[in-house]
Amino acid sequence: MVGVVERYDIPEQHFWLREPWPGRPVEYDAGTGTWGVYGYPEAQEILADPARFSSTTMRLVPKGLMPSGEEFSMEGFLTQIDPPEHGKLRKLVSSAFTRRVVADLEPRITALAHELLDAARGRGRMELVADLAYPLPVIVIAELLGVPGDDRPLFKRWADALFQRDARISLGKSAKEQPVDLRDTWRAWKEMSGYLADHAAERRRRPRADLLTRLVEADVDGERLPDAQVVNFAIILLLAGHITTTMLLGNTVLCLDAFPEQQEKVRADRALVPAAIEESLRLLTPFAALGRATTREVEIGGVTIPPDQLLMVWIAAANRDPRQFPDADVFDPGRDPNPHLAFGRGIHFCLGAPLARLEGRVALNILLDRFNPLRTDPEDRVEFMPTPTMTGVRRLPLIVPS
Repeated sequence: MVGVVERYDIPEQHFWLREPWPGRPVEYDAGTGTWGVYGYPEAQEILADPARFSSTTMRLVPKGLMPSGEEFSMEGFLTQIDPPEHGKLRKLVSSAFTRRVVADLEPRITALAHELLDAARGRGRMELVADLAYPLPVIVIAELLGVPGDDRPLFKRWADALFQRDARISLGKSAKEQPVDLRDTWRAWKEMSGYLADHAAERRRRPRADLLTRLVEADVDGERLPDAQVVNFAIILLLAGHITTTMLLGNTVLCLDAFPEQQEKVRADRALVPAAIEESLRLLTPFAALGRATTREVEIGGVTIPPDQLLMVWIAAANRDPRQFPDADVFDPGRDPNPHLAFGRGIHFCLGAPLARLEGRVALNILLDRFNPLRTDPEDRVEFMPTPTMTGVRRLPLIVPS
């Protein structure tokens, strides 16, 4: 990974890129009161076992850091739910992301990508995130949900408040002793919840052929979903439905820029585009860490961990575990097999993975058609997101061919 680290200003928080792979796959972090999991087989085991490693991690957050129950609810928040409730809720929208449904979106995604790139060409410059990597997936997921795509400046403001900051907390400290102020985060969450609650209420009055209508009309065990569940479900779809693709596309362009010989191979043989995307997902994993809570005493990676402990599963580090991936620092689209964990594993495997892969494939092919070579602008610095648990760029200027 030396080429990428040297070429770009990788934030120090992204330790898995800047430092050698940790020698121990599991170790305790006294500063945060959490357990770090860095090994591939250990991460794989944890993500595949919700009985011992629960997704309901918010119960471990110190009191005073979370808003009151009247202002904030995790009800229906899919990433914080364990079986059997998780399976019931996930089934509600899984039909919206089948391979056939996603494949039918390709013409719309293609048209949008050309439209956005035409607009950027008319302005005479190209900044990948603002001009393509952000608006493309957010318009697609907004259309699926049934909310106005023109509201994407709102979505970006909320996403920035939630993800574009270093929001690490310590489980061993009181709310007053925490190194971060989460008030802006909760304010954005409240605004987004209110926005989606208004749209959900409108769908109850006037149903449409969209995902939001499907949610408000859903029947689970003979009952409709409560408003809080509908809103939290919609939040996940809206945020995760575009942020992953934004980071995926930017990261793949960075890899092709840093390894020009690989870019030429991919340009010459477009059948390699999907493999290039998968390798960028491994090397620059968008969601770098996932949280899990132990439900009982467990042994993992040769370490015994008590119940009710928070584990930070650093899948970005696991994807560079030399025990699983030889030459893990090398960007190699020909890597086969490539069983990376970028989309998770087990029951919480990313619901929108097929859509993210399709958006990435379509956009990257069009970029390779229009930009030869596909290069970042050395006179205009690439900016990374500072959030430790996310790997992606928030600004990526490209050289526009004359």
